[in-house]
Amino acid sequence: MAQDNQAPIRIALLGAGTVGSQTARLIVEQREDLSQRIGRDIELVGVACLDPDEVTVPWIDRSLLTTDTAGLCTRADIVIELIGGLEPARTFVLRAIESGACVVTANKALLAKHGPEIYRAAEKRGVDIYFEAAVGGAIPIVRPLRESLVGDSVTSMLGIVNGTTNYILDEMTTKGLDFDVALKDAQDKGYAEADPTGDIEGHDAANKAAIMATLGFHTPVSIDDVTVEGITAITADDIAAATAEHKVVKLLAVVENGEEGVSARVYPALIDENHPLASVHGSFNAVFVHAEAADDLMFYGRGAGGAPTASAVVGDVVTEARHIAQGCVGPSIPLYRSLRKAPLDSSTAVFAVRFLIHDKPGVLAAIAQEFADHGISINGVNQDLKPTLHDPGYSGEIQQLRLVTHRCDEVTLRETVTAVCALDCVAGTPSILRVLD
Repeated sequence: MAQDNQAPIRIALLGAGTVGSQTARLIVEQREDLSQRIGRDIELVGVACLDPDEVTVPWIDRSLLTTDTAGLCTRADIVIELIGGLEPARTFVLRAIESGACVVTANKALLAKHGPEIYRAAEKRGVDIYFEAAVGGAIPIVRPLRESLVGDSVTSMLGIVNGTTNYILDEMTTKGLDFDVALKDAQDKGYAEADPTGDIEGHDAANKAAIMATLGFHTPVSIDDVTVEGITAITADDIAAATAEHKVVKLLAVVENGEEGVSARVYPALIDENHPLASVHGSFNAVFVHAEAADDLMFYGRGAGGAPTASAVVGDVVTEARHIAQGCVGPSIPLYRSLRKAPLDSSTAVFAVRFLIHDKPGVLAAIAQEFADHGISINGVNQDLKPTLHDPGYSGEIQQLRLVTHRCDEVTLRETVTAVCALDCVAGTPSILRVLD
């Protein structure tokens, strides 16, 4: 949007929720400092929301509130999209770009589904699109993938990218809480939404995995390409078993560019208590990046929360405003590759499988035989812990049997577990966790 190069840079904010209100606070309260860093004054020209009466924070001038989101998109130099979801967010972002505005967004779902379309639109129109807050909250991970490591070859990334699930698992580990109790505690403290499905089922982490893979491997990776397992099946028995083996359970996002192609997966895994990720507590996030020349890098920090996320948003605003003040745009996102996606049966790992079994002779031998028949080698066996479940159809004692495999493919492992569960001596639902080796 052409304008006098001495006039204030106009900023429009779409969404005044937790992150949006904190973003507005930083822009309003730090306007003078931000303008000095940019080299030109900035001005918040509008805040779009569904109901202006619900916006009560003192730092947002009520005259700025509007329900005309589409109109606001066309009268700003920078549009900050914090609405969330796919629509109407996608429509508003594309409208802002079409009008010549740069865009800052924290919308991981939007980018995981429509990122390449939006990146191409911004490049064609000659405007910036920045989204540091879409992955890892305040952690600077997007910019290094997009710019700092662009001269290197990233081969893999793994980490904890969802603060809600990390908080829940951490509370289950350190306080011995059941999943439902830990979830309720997370909701009471504001770490989990009233509807936590996106977090606890792994979808939020999957969106971030898609974005990381797209940036790191320079190839389009959609949310539809990501395989997802959440943490709703994790029980106090799983946590106790992990603790007994000096391990912790963490929900991981893992993206790799291997011989079989690009893979992006989200799943709970067992991690040795001495691994750096094991010490990531509460709502913090951490991401490991491996690149051919740079080797291993770790990014750590607050992965959620209004103020930390707003910090990343405003950092992007300053970057784009500097470009506007200097009459340039930042680097585009080069998606020049079309790498094939790795098939599911190419996924291999070490697995820890926990069965609930009838405590009688021959059970272990029968289960071991099923593993042998399917060609899976067992690396370790443990029967120390007592489970909390009782089998109504069996009057004897229920025992917990935990098997750790050698590395094997996931498809065969799950076929083996299904066969074992068909045995009369197996009760309940088995637990399957990967082991980070």
